[in-house]
Amino acid sequence: MKPRQLSFPTWGGSRPGAGRKRRSLMPLVSHKMRPEHVARFPLHVVMRLERGGPGLRTKHVFAAIREAFVLSADREGFRLVHFSVQGNHLHLIVEGDDKRSLSRGMRALTVRTARAINRAAGRRGRLFADSYFARELKTPAEVRRAVRYVLDNRMLHGGLEPQTDPYSGSLALPRTWLLREGWRRSRAGPLPVSEWDRWD
Repeated sequence: MKPRQLSFPTWGGSRPGAGRKRRSLMPLVSHKMRPEHVARFPLHVVMRLERGGPGLRTKHVFAAIREAFVLSADREGFRLVHFSVQGNHLHLIVEGDDKRSLSRGMRALTVRTARAINRAAGRRGRLFADSYFARELKTPAEVRRAVRYVLDNRMLHGGLEPQTDPYSGSLALPRTWLLREGWRRSRAGPLPVSEWDRWD
């Protein structure tokens, strides 16, 4: 008898549905190794929740988030300078003394914040959709636009009258020149509403 050739399942290729399934329904951020971080550049960070996560702009959830932020705001070469809490995502302006400090600071902030939100919302399990998005801000103009975008986010997107958003704020004192004073010297757009009285 001739030996009968057995058929085995195959993997890979361009078959529809092939490969590892996505865990999130929202656009993912690349898991490729992040580039080296330059200490003099602050970063704009965005952290998004899984679809179906709790609303973040309620008093008890926001109180838990802010407490987590305060406890994580200034530690081991990492600083959370400005923040804005939106319905299903967080905007942050942060500093890191190097890549390792930035990575460890963001990891600690993410874990502490996720636990605080889950506890306040009475839920368990995965909360943030995927790896956070981060962009270095390299010029006074970029920093000015980013700071205003974060602190005035609700006003800018909601078409509201100029007002300070109670769900945004500032925590750690910045150490980079760009966040200490450089962004205020730029003329790239208005200052955040919270700065108006200070610079009248």
